[in-house]
Amino acid sequence: MERTASIARMTSETKIEMFLNIDGSGKAEVDTGIGFFDHMLNSFAKHGFFDLKVKVVGDLHVDCHHTIEDTGIVLGECIKKAIGDKKGIVRYGSCILPMDESLILSALDLSGRPYFVTDLKFNVDSVGGYDTEMCKEFFYAISYSAGMNLHIKQLSEGGNAHHIIEGAYKSFAKALDQATKYDERITDVLSTKGSL
Repeated sequence: MERTASIARMTSETKIEMFLNIDGSGKAEVDTGIGFFDHMLNSFAKHGFFDLKVKVVGDLHVDCHHTIEDTGIVLGECIKKAIGDKKGIVRYGSCILPMDESLILSALDLSGRPYFVTDLKFNVDSVGGYDTEMCKEFFYAISYSAGMNLHIKQLSEGGNAHHIIEGAYKSFAKALDQATKYDERITDVLSTKGSL
């Protein structure tokens, strides 16, 4: 059975409808109203082999904050719902991904305990209507709503904000794909406690 989740979330700031298939093939239909954010979510789906449908109507007349942060919250909820009881999955995943001059590490643990650490550095405030400070807020939202320990580290100085952000999305996708895979040697959950 494919592991899927559909979630709709509405607040006074955003209306979000999302479908996620963890066991997909990388197909995406994304419309957030922010072209660069659409590009990043498409990259996430493609490189993680996730099927993703996202429709967001947000208060972009204010700024991009609520649209990006709330999408992160819903994506985290979809990840948590889709992977279910976590029986048989690898649990941990990591990827060091080069994006031209940038080198980004993502490492995660689907532990049920949220924690987020990052050190991404940007020398511009915005890329294509996407405030660079929102990269941190997006992944923070995912980690806490999914119950995921997530580290995203910048291993080279980089310089191009587009490359740094895209490297983060792609490396996160690869790490999540790895962590959600099944291993036939794992017959329950991979924990000495017996639960995650």
